[in-house]
Amino acid sequence: MAPWQPLMPETAVGKPAAVHAEQARIIVQKYGGSSVADVEKIRQVAAQIAATRRQGIQVVAVVSAMGKTTDQLMNLAHEVTATPDRRELDMLLSAGERIAMALLAMAVRDQGFAATSLTGSQCGILTNDSAGNARIVEIRPFRVQDALEQGHVVIVAGFQGTSWRREVTTLGRGGSDTTAVALAAALGADCEIYSDVDGIYTADPRIVAAARRVNTLSYDETLALSRAGAKVLAADAVALARMHGIALYARKTGGGGGETVVRLDAARDATWLTGVAGRAQAVVIEVVDAQCAAVQDILSAHNICEIARVSTPISTIYVVGREVADGVDPAFERAIDALKDMSTGDDPAVRCHFGALASIVGPAVGRDIQLPAQFRQVVANCCGGAPSCVLVHGVTLSALVPAATLNACLTALHQQFIDGQRGA
Repeated sequence: MAPWQPLMPETAVGKPAAVHAEQARIIVQKYGGSSVADVEKIRQVAAQIAATRRQGIQVVAVVSAMGKTTDQLMNLAHEVTATPDRRELDMLLSAGERIAMALLAMAVRDQGFAATSLTGSQCGILTNDSAGNARIVEIRPFRVQDALEQGHVVIVAGFQGTSWRREVTTLGRGGSDTTAVALAAALGADCEIYSDVDGIYTADPRIVAAARRVNTLSYDETLALSRAGAKVLAADAVALARMHGIALYARKTGGGGGETVVRLDAARDATWLTGVAGRAQAVVIEVVDAQCAAVQDILSAHNICEIARVSTPISTIYVVGREVADGVDPAFERAIDALKDMSTGDDPAVRCHFGALASIVGPAVGRDIQLPAQFRQVVANCCGGAPSCVLVHGVTLSALVPAATLNACLTALHQQFIDGQRGA
């Protein structure tokens, strides 16, 4: 499938948006689940949107479900059945964002501004037919543009769209980020991502006390951090922003603190290391090349996304991780069970290694010849022995470690490689 390109935005009467050069600036603001977790926070977000409108800026706000709603809905589905149908699961999970968008639209109206809430399908987000992990293939934002021309704030349900079969689809974890970036590309707008932290840090501050905010990041650095497990921006959203050259502004809801700007021109020298990240549950899969197609079929059938793929002369190594932290994720377990079935025998074609993934990210990876040995030593000191698997993939250096040692590894890696660097 060819990469998605946004259509030329058109008005309801079919005239290109370029004709309306005098129209006000548009900003797409995305608010995560923690930002709209309860009624009071929804009111605070509405006030922030109203403050932006008073500056003469048009606003399209993309919202996630309130708090842990998505996980709660997922758990509810698995109380009903151990194997919920993917179509019905998408229908269920999409309800969380719809609740949030309607409530936020009501709150914005209370601030004195007209507001219209739209589902993914109503605002023209068209996806492929992959339930649970759909990809956006086109956006036709006619209703969004109509509402903006009428002076409305547009509130969009993130994380969802509609397939060519006219089925409701969801975009996977972090899908609201992807919704926001895709709309920004289609509307020619800036994109602001709001959460409960004031940007992107060199590590999770809840784990590494010395973590610090980074002022600017490149798309590649941000994408690598996300895939390595950092709770930053969704990988698909960053990839889409890179494709369309959209700068992303990661900020704290309600203001305060600083921001991180993700853009193309965040050049680093060859010695720079960006940060550390971890995944509490990961699987490294070693596959004899003849079985690669079978393994890829299993991962695809269960909507399991690769974190990395590394080729050797005789095999291919896949790294995958569990995406759901709090909810039930039986698809992941079924995929691993299927891979285990291929791992039997004296000389199995597939070998699975389980643990947590500790990573460092930055341009120095792959350039500094001493870095892998230093990395191994730091990890070995934390784990009480050499790690079972160390991989270089792009600008990321990762080790599979026992889950109980992950936080200690991240803290030690940050102290060794990040603490001494000057902030950027």
